[in-house]
Amino acid sequence: MALKILKRNPCLLPYEADLKMRMANYKATKAALTADGAGLSDFANAHHYFGFHPVPDGWYYREWAPAAEELFLTGDFCGWDRYAHPMTKTENGVFELFLPGADALQDGQRVMTIVRHGGRELERIPLYATRVVQDPQSYEWHGVIHRMKDFRWTDGCFKPEKKLLIYECHIGMAQEEGKVGTYTEFKENILPRIKALGYNTIQIMAIMEHPYYASFGYQVTNFFAASSRFGMPEELKALVNTAHEMGIAVLLDVVHSHASKNTREGINEFDGTSYQFFHEGAKGNHSAWDTKCFNYGKHEVLHFLLSNLKFWMEEYHFDGFRFDGVTSMLYHDHGLGTAFTGPELYFSMNTDTEAVTYLQLASTLVKELNPNAILIAEDMSAMPGMCLPISEGGIGFDYRLAMGVPDMWIRLLKEYRDEDWDLNRIYYELANRWPGEKVIGYCESHDQALVGDKTIMFRLCDQEMYWSMDKYNNSAVIDRGMALHKMLRLLTMTLGGEGYLTFMGNEFGHPEWIDFPREGNGWSYHYCRRQWSLADNPDLKYAYLQEFEKDMLSAAKKHRVIGQWDKQLLVHNGDNVMVYQKGGLIFAFNFDPTRSYEGYFLPMPEVGEYQVVMSTDDYCYGGHGRVWHQRYTAKENEDAAAGIMCYLPSRTAIVFRKIIHRKRDNNV
Repeated sequence: MALKILKRNPCLLPYEADLKMRMANYKATKAALTADGAGLSDFANAHHYFGFHPVPDGWYYREWAPAAEELFLTGDFCGWDRYAHPMTKTENGVFELFLPGADALQDGQRVMTIVRHGGRELERIPLYATRVVQDPQSYEWHGVIHRMKDFRWTDGCFKPEKKLLIYECHIGMAQEEGKVGTYTEFKENILPRIKALGYNTIQIMAIMEHPYYASFGYQVTNFFAASSRFGMPEELKALVNTAHEMGIAVLLDVVHSHASKNTREGINEFDGTSYQFFHEGAKGNHSAWDTKCFNYGKHEVLHFLLSNLKFWMEEYHFDGFRFDGVTSMLYHDHGLGTAFTGPELYFSMNTDTEAVTYLQLASTLVKELNPNAILIAEDMSAMPGMCLPISEGGIGFDYRLAMGVPDMWIRLLKEYRDEDWDLNRIYYELANRWPGEKVIGYCESHDQALVGDKTIMFRLCDQEMYWSMDKYNNSAVIDRGMALHKMLRLLTMTLGGEGYLTFMGNEFGHPEWIDFPREGNGWSYHYCRRQWSLADNPDLKYAYLQEFEKDMLSAAKKHRVIGQWDKQLLVHNGDNVMVYQKGGLIFAFNFDPTRSYEGYFLPMPEVGEYQVVMSTDDYCYGGHGRVWHQRYTAKENEDAAAGIMCYLPSRTAIVFRKIIHRKRDNNV
């Protein structure tokens, strides 16, 4: 029986055997991990067994360390006597220790595991530690005993919205003050801003503990610990619960593509070997990231990673995950330097089939735990089937990030004059995807905001932003920057995907870049914060961009634009004009920098009356007010095409809706 993915996408027929092997690998691995009709959620319970667990008469501590010869637990509770508490080695490389007495371990006590292997004595943080802290004097990291407090969740009825508007955020840099922000500050100060903007989902970076702040959380050491930089675990729970009360879903930026190579505070060489969790030799090292690569073929590694997903959903009520570095997982060369120009590149000796199976298992588990959960893949290769159900031969994710879109915008802004943009190529890049697969569109994420790169607004305006963003200061550079900033966001949000994402602050054109505290900048937080006061200042033009963002999202939700099929009505490179329908709205863009068109024929889907809903040139958005919010009657021209004659100013987008006249029921 043919897989449905082949019916959706006949160009994959030459690779039917590869797709069937994908399914066979998944079924065989799932069967090996489960028994007697149990689901993956029954398998993914490592966190309930390993680590520290209080019982009425004491504490159990367990670790999986197959190559270790001896394990000991030490810490504050025993005056750091390294050998006072030896662990017993049981079956399958599991070590166990029972400490009698309910007070044998107490919250806040620091602990470390001593591992003996091959004549070496190694200090390690427990693998399943739920809290890990750094000593402010020695800068060393330790595991910390932390019994999760009873938390009163009030989100039992919460379900994420179907059409995702995602606000990508970082807890530490979310405050304006030059410091590391906290979970509580984010809950109190930033969540209301996100709600007011109209976003319905947040994607939080850097939650899983990481020793290097500037890694953006992408070099994880402790997979079960919420970063202590931002506060206590219960504060993170309160943040998630409050977000749910506001109707905002919360996604965790999960890093299962690689891990920090650190040993003392990480999982690397926990039992003394490089191959406990990772591949041996060069295969186990990511050359570009200087990190370790998981061996997805080991059942014990699958046990660890799948349990990790379940832990974050159970303990913190996350609504799903954005999987980082999926391209790196999918290919043995990590996709480095590969242009994925044809289907043959997805099905070759370069494909890591064990990683594909892991991603299928992960999507199965997450949906088993919560059918409404959301899974997003950061995959620049666009692996076919990534966002199709496993039953169709897919991998089971809901969305893929449309990573080519921000690359396209940056390339156009860097290499081409405005008037030379190829609108057909732009339309194709925004609207193109595998049949039946959904993507999250975005103009820019945190990647474009980092030092060494530039956000769209900063690339457009550069240093002019420092002295010309006052509302009473006229600047041609700022006018161009604001006009294109609005047009690119509107075009990408409406046409670029079945969901939309922005990074915090980019909605109002946050100036400058992100630069984490480091020796090179004097350990300064000046560039590692968000200057919300710029957008809130009524005398600055940032307020115009923030207001446009609110109204853009509001119109998209009201008229059900997100996730609907698009209908191209006109793409005219000579005039730099693009017109299309999406949902209940019609969008007309004039990208020409100088030419405004009087009486321009804009095609409409059908005859009837159309009302201007909004325009990027409206005064309230910092425009020149050249578009009247009036009604137009679409009639057929000599070619029997429906349309209106309209004034279409330069560097402007106009949004129309069709007016529906309903007949009065005289019987009411």
